[in-house]
Amino acid sequence: MSRPVIAITMGDPAGVGPEIVVRTFADETVHRVARCLVYGDARVIDKAARDGKLGLTVRAIDNPAEARFAGASIEVVDLANADPASFEPGKVQASCGKAAWEYMEAAVNAALSGEVEVLNTAPINKESIQAAGVSHIGHTEMLASLTGTRDPLTMFETLGLRVFFLSRHASLRQACDLVTKARLLDYIERCHQALARLGLGGGELAVAGLNPHCGEHGLFGDEEVREVEPAISEARTRGFRVAGPIGADSVFHQAKIGRYAAVLALYHDQGHIATKTLDFERTISLTLGLPFLRTSVDHGTAFDIAWQGKASAVSMVESILVSARYAPAYRQAQRPR
Repeated sequence: MSRPVIAITMGDPAGVGPEIVVRTFADETVHRVARCLVYGDARVIDKAARDGKLGLTVRAIDNPAEARFAGASIEVVDLANADPASFEPGKVQASCGKAAWEYMEAAVNAALSGEVEVLNTAPINKESIQAAGVSHIGHTEMLASLTGTRDPLTMFETLGLRVFFLSRHASLRQACDLVTKARLLDYIERCHQALARLGLGGGELAVAGLNPHCGEHGLFGDEEVREVEPAISEARTRGFRVAGPIGADSVFHQAKIGRYAAVLALYHDQGHIATKTLDFERTISLTLGLPFLRTSVDHGTAFDIAWQGKASAVSMVESILVSARYAPAYRQAQRPR
């Protein structure tokens, strides 16, 4: 299979996005598995490359068809919307939030039109996005709106551990209320579909417990008895391979050693803590259920170290490698049957 064409959005110009993007292009392993281009501002990328003394040539292009994917170069679909002299590194700025949104919008349109195969995103800052008046709080919400996708799935992967999330950006109180039989049934089905689309079909999905020790049959919390167990039982009758609920203090380890294909975490931090503790830099976020594959680093704009030459590109390099590994199966799943 040919190397997939991956569009990398530059993220918030004031954050570490530009730095980790240029360092990713300096990594030869990336070029061996993928053809990458950037959606951003060529002036910002050029400054980041020069600051890093990476010896890379930056070339502004108008669309992916113009890309040559030559070595020692970075090709940028140039939106020219973030003059480096116009923003302050490491600060929340509406102009940077607006620019980050525009990179996303343009890259998603390219993916929808088939000009690129995979979307990989550098970090955005939620405060900057809100200051710009963008109505979507984060990448997942942006992707859902731009593609018309209902409630896309988020999956984290690191060192063989895969974790889905029943809810994302909700308070813990709201997240508990979202643990319902109907929602769990829907997610169990869609998690299996997503795994199959990645070429990982046939494995068993584990559902994490919500309460300590899964509530001990209702002694301290009855969500497992009322909602989780009935959902799992019905899912099994529908033919899905699913286990649980399994205590959250052990289920992630069991999945890491291969007992389960993936875990369905019941709220945001339950899964984030497990994956990021295992390997923070190599935890990769995948958004599934879209018309195209999307991967991302799982860290923020790191304003405290932005533009200081301290940001590591390990996570972005890993996210490109993950993209390239799953792209063939995702491509095959997209083809009409």
